[in-house]
Amino acid sequence: MLTQQAEQLVRFTRRDAWRLVVAGGVLITLLTAILAADFLQPGLRVEEGKPATADIVAPAPIVFESDVQTAAARERAREGVEPQYDYDLTKAVRVAAEQVASLRQALAPVDRAFAESTPVEQRRAALQQVLPDLSDQARDVLVGLDGARWSLVKSEALRVLDVVERLQIRDSKVADARSDLARQFGAVLDENERLLAMEIVRPFVAPNSTYSEQLTNEKRDEAAAKVDPVVVRIQQGQTIVHRGDLLGAAAVEILDRAGLLDTGPDFASLVGWLLMTGLLVALLLAWVWRFRRAMWHRNNVLVLVGTLLVFASFALKVTAGRPAIPFLLPIAAVGMLIAVLLDAGAATVVMAVIALIAGAVNGNSLELAAYVFLGGFAGIVAVRRGDRLQVFVQAGIAVFVVQVLVVSTFSLLGNRDPRGLVELWGAAAASAGGAAVAAVGSFAVLGSVFGILTVFQLLELANPSQPLLRRLLVETPGTYHHSIMVGNLAERAAEAIGADPLLTRVAAYYHDIGKLANPLAFIENQAGGENVHDELEPDVSAQVLKQHVPDGIDLAYRAKLPKSVIAFIPQHHGTATMSYFLARAREHAALPFGGPQTPDGKKAAEAVDERKFRHAGPKPQSREAALIMLADGVEASVRSLASRDEPAIRAMVGRIIEERLADGQFDECDLTLRDIEKIKTAFVGQLLGMYHTRIAYPQNKIVEIESRRVASGGGTTSSDAS
Repeated sequence: MLTQQAEQLVRFTRRDAWRLVVAGGVLITLLTAILAADFLQPGLRVEEGKPATADIVAPAPIVFESDVQTAAARERAREGVEPQYDYDLTKAVRVAAEQVASLRQALAPVDRAFAESTPVEQRRAALQQVLPDLSDQARDVLVGLDGARWSLVKSEALRVLDVVERLQIRDSKVADARSDLARQFGAVLDENERLLAMEIVRPFVAPNSTYSEQLTNEKRDEAAAKVDPVVVRIQQGQTIVHRGDLLGAAAVEILDRAGLLDTGPDFASLVGWLLMTGLLVALLLAWVWRFRRAMWHRNNVLVLVGTLLVFASFALKVTAGRPAIPFLLPIAAVGMLIAVLLDAGAATVVMAVIALIAGAVNGNSLELAAYVFLGGFAGIVAVRRGDRLQVFVQAGIAVFVVQVLVVSTFSLLGNRDPRGLVELWGAAAASAGGAAVAAVGSFAVLGSVFGILTVFQLLELANPSQPLLRRLLVETPGTYHHSIMVGNLAERAAEAIGADPLLTRVAAYYHDIGKLANPLAFIENQAGGENVHDELEPDVSAQVLKQHVPDGIDLAYRAKLPKSVIAFIPQHHGTATMSYFLARAREHAALPFGGPQTPDGKKAAEAVDERKFRHAGPKPQSREAALIMLADGVEASVRSLASRDEPAIRAMVGRIIEERLADGQFDECDLTLRDIEKIKTAFVGQLLGMYHTRIAYPQNKIVEIESRRVASGGGTTSSDAS
């Protein structure tokens, strides 16, 4: 039964290829145009040193090594290196020896003056002439010394000069070294003697280290080389320059790296978006072709999905890069709408595509992608069929809870501050509420615009006050009762196999409306009167009966029934034969040749054109249509049974189903053998409930006796009997 269908599922025809090219081309073009809208955006006109005319925000995350900031950091490191001098200990010892020798030579006249052989007056006169740079105070100290104290002052002066000269004395720091001499003298000298010694040593303190440009440059280069490159990280939506700020070299570099100064088209970005949209659209359409063949062949469904996808992408692109604003978008409404109008599987796949786009346009944000997908998925799970307002409220709550959990999770994994987290909670509440309102307010409109049945439309069509159903009840009561019975049977079977029970029941109510054009041509409306087919040739009767299908289609279009309901009218008979009239035709064809048992009679019977007695079809294209076909045949056949006990009902149900299977009526729908068994069980259970044996109540027997007496001329009325 399903072999032909399975082959069709895996065969990609030329028609499928054209559909893929057209649908994919249009959708890829629209999405690429939206996502790459800034492809030709002119660069900013900025000038270094001039104030910014507006706030400039990063359109995407930026991470790069800044040449400008790295150069500035290395220059600061160079400037932090002090000038370098050529001091070394060997040179210092040599300079110290030279200066000590010079000091000894300068102090030789003083030594001669303090010799024991020198008279006191001559010594005093000599001391007034030596060391001309001494101050008056120091000279008075020198004159007042005796030989022993002078020897002590001299030795201390030589010692201090040797010590000081061995230390580094830069040529720019000689004055500092001379001023620090007082701290070098020991306690062996009194204060006046230290003053004298310091004035003696001071002229002989000489530099032993000079500035080296080569060493200085080497040290500065070494310090600069140790500075790591400065890495700049700018988040999407972060303000790079505030209005009025002077544009420095670093800010201009960031603007340039962000692509905001580019004046030419960004072909790389265009190609990237083209590849991404092409991949997403191709996979989406491939999924629809592979797993939703009914949707694949319905242009209105493809247009609906494409419209919602384009609309969501546009909203995400417009709000991209703005902190928290993308989290406000009620994107979950897309998943809820597709789940209500089509099915949850298609809604989940579309939400996955939208989530990828959301993350891509917001700087490859995994958080936003998870926020969009998981929030939309929660709405899909919670909204179910969307047959009550309460369901949409529950879906909105589910979306809110999941989105709050998503932003909280990423906040714990990241470093978002508590205030930012609370703001995102508020955005999640607004997004979830907006999604619920948008879904409940637009799904009926979208269903009407795109010709997709909604639950509310089906409930309205099932109302007995509908004009067509009222006409069936008044003009064709037998057909009306038959349609109700078929609806009950088919609905129960639909629940058993997981088909759409509401759609099945509503389609069953309208499947025979074509009989309104000629009610008496159908036995259920003849109320025991003459059967017009007794006077007609079998092929004429067959044409009369077949006519109720096109009549029903015309009547349905005039009544503006949804096309998906109208499709059930020709499918409920498929291409099945009218076996009663075919048998009559064969019987009539055999009679002129001496009866059906003669060879010539058999040939004539076999020569009857069976096509005249087949409905035009098409065969059932869905499980719901197959259920109505089976329920229609089963209800009529069981009603004709003389005994409606369980064995008879079960045998009749099995025979009708086997006939339809053998005739290949289910070759074009996805009905499985397991479904067939469930349908049999559901039909038998429902029919047993409808035709259960009733107790013969005494009151019923009295009414029956009295009715016979009245019919035979008795004087008792029905009111008397009651």
